[in-house]
Amino acid sequence: MSEKRSDAITKGFERTPHRALLKSTGVPNEEMKKPFIGIASSFTDLIPGHTGMRDLERFIEKGVHTGGGYSFIFGIPGVCDGIAMGHKGMHYSLPTRELIADMVESIAEAHRLDGLVLLTNCDKITPGMLMAAARLDIPCIVVTAGPSQTGSGREGKRFSFVTDTFEAMAQYKAGVIDEKQLMMCEDNACPTAGSCQGLFTANTMAILTETMGMSLPRCGTASCVSSLKRRIAFASGEKVVDLVRNNITPRQILTKEAFENAIRVDLALGGSSNTVLHLLSIAREAGVDLPLDAFDELGKTTPQLASMNPGGVHFMEDLDAAGGVPAVLYQLRDRINDNPTLLGVNIKQIVESVESVDEEVVHPVNDPVRPEGGIAILKGNLAPEGAVVKQSGVSEKMMTFTGKARCYDSEEAAMEALMGGEVVAGDVVVIRYEGPKGGPGMREMLAPTATLMGLGLGDSVALITDGRFSGGTRGPCIGHISPEAAQGGPISLIEDGDSISLDIPNRSLKIDLSDDVLAERAGKWQAPEPKIKTGWLARYAKVVTHAGTGAVCKAD
Repeated sequence: MSEKRSDAITKGFERTPHRALLKSTGVPNEEMKKPFIGIASSFTDLIPGHTGMRDLERFIEKGVHTGGGYSFIFGIPGVCDGIAMGHKGMHYSLPTRELIADMVESIAEAHRLDGLVLLTNCDKITPGMLMAAARLDIPCIVVTAGPSQTGSGREGKRFSFVTDTFEAMAQYKAGVIDEKQLMMCEDNACPTAGSCQGLFTANTMAILTETMGMSLPRCGTASCVSSLKRRIAFASGEKVVDLVRNNITPRQILTKEAFENAIRVDLALGGSSNTVLHLLSIAREAGVDLPLDAFDELGKTTPQLASMNPGGVHFMEDLDAAGGVPAVLYQLRDRINDNPTLLGVNIKQIVESVESVDEEVVHPVNDPVRPEGGIAILKGNLAPEGAVVKQSGVSEKMMTFTGKARCYDSEEAAMEALMGGEVVAGDVVVIRYEGPKGGPGMREMLAPTATLMGLGLGDSVALITDGRFSGGTRGPCIGHISPEAAQGGPISLIEDGDSISLDIPNRSLKIDLSDDVLAERAGKWQAPEPKIKTGWLARYAKVVTHAGTGAVCKAD
């Protein structure tokens, strides 16, 4: 290797002060000749998916030094969406994606690191890390820390955090379960470190990261507490040094073909709707033109091959045992693009290495769970620039639905109405002014959606919002409505009692009003006062775009 980025702080007499500071941290003189590898770790005691990362940091470090590099660990913040849910904290979750990308960029550039291992796990942290990797375009590899094990209960029941705890509180409120059953759920839902056990946003993003070739095989599904994850961490540390020596950078991997593969795998598994936001934002940083409609176009030729929790029966541990991401790629082998990976082999070569697939978990394409992929993009006079629904979690009965609007200008107001019995069968709950600008921060609506299911209204009430949903959401819940209410989008013009029609098979979301009536209401609409007027979220609201573009921050 003739030149390294880190030469800017290690070579020449002019860098005497820099070397003095590096030696002060303990770097031996001879080690300054080696590639400097940053380990961007989002370890924190606050997030269950991240509490096990100190162990993985050690194995990454060992791998880096075995590979001939010198490692430096630095911290990246994270927010646990489950803990931030249902209060002011959720305003901060999506915006931290931008902070994370900016922080990784800042440290890598300021310290002239030659390469990065991005140790991550949860919802906004993984996409933030990937955005930074694509933006920096220096050698990077991602290690996602992995899912938790499911909890065990009576009669063989397996508990998962999202599905069980959020729906259990509504079941308790409705008298379906007692306090003892509620406590059993609370005590058993999170038995180990790791991300939530089903195909929620964290695990979906881990799978898509592996699919795109930015992490090693099985990284996306291997359990957080497994020895396999330790070995993957070690191999990733070793590999990044090789990437630096050969100048293999993210934009060589994150091609349009890679994003299309990720979308197909997402659709085939019925993954989180939040991946729409994240893939669009990562593609933008990678310089790849990825339109929102790509999800729908690919969805029509990508059958859903797995029944994954929350909408289905299998958990991440089942998918890993079935063969993980390589097994899904194998079943989709005639539909996916060949593309390079950081491992040094192409996607098709990974497919050829698959020896067996548990087809009870990952079905073949000629025997799908559903004929279409798990995510659908809806449009109409209510969402002219698009809306997103996780159709894999919607019952057949609710694939088409018409109901009367009940409008709420915040998540809190909607939750009060739901818990107070105000919402009844035949309603369409409208939660608005919760988009990227209006929230600000596009809060996740797991509490209202889980409450609908817990109250037994999942097959008789729809919910629409310019906010977003947890990967754990199931039921007829449509999010990302664009333009959002804070921009004067049609969702801001809905009034109580208006008729709203949902038609997922035909990709339609409409309000039964004429253009003239909508225009008249638009003429009277006035932008509300911002919900948050101080701090960095006030600045974020001024520069963030709507969900249809990935809720990215404009540079100008």
